[in-house]
Amino acid sequence: MSLDLVPVDREPASGAVLLTGIPGSGKSTVAAALAGRLRMSAHVEVDALQQMIVRGGQWPSPAANAEADRQIFLRARNACLLADSFARAGFTAVLDDVVVRRSHLDFYRTELAAVPLHIVILAPGPAVAWRRNQAREKVLATDWSPLDEAMRSELGQQGTWIDNAEHTVEETVEAILSVTGLASGSEVDQPLR
Repeated sequence: MSLDLVPVDREPASGAVLLTGIPGSGKSTVAAALAGRLRMSAHVEVDALQQMIVRGGQWPSPAANAEADRQIFLRARNACLLADSFARAGFTAVLDDVVVRRSHLDFYRTELAAVPLHIVILAPGPAVAWRRNQAREKVLATDWSPLDEAMRSELGQQGTWIDNAEHTVEETVEAILSVTGLASGSEVDQPLR
């Protein structure tokens, strides 16, 4: 094995995807499945970046918390740095994060500059998201369904909205591939079985 320095970057990826929605909308599951369909991809799970903070971490909460708000942008910046690095190396980055406010979305647009950013908003509705939250392993104690109204108000005209309430993960991935155009050419392999 040679440890000679080799170039990391190559032809940039054709785009990156920011997959958002309220908790329980299916972001992490769909993002992982989407990344699994692309030939060269990376799943950047923004919650995992928050978990990297060993001491002093502040998760978002319904109550006003300036430090938690600052950390929302910190983890978004770190997600963009990772996604930008992957994209420059030829990997399509699929980011998943709860983005409800226009300022947060604009921050992503500004910080992720290497490739075009496809914004996809999963919107199964608050009742479906709440049911999903209660049925999963990582049950959330806080009912985040009121974020649906805020998200629709602030981001209603942004990105591509997909109502995935009645769709399987695979159907949702197919819809994303279709609207982003990432399914064209040799960039996509067959689904893993």
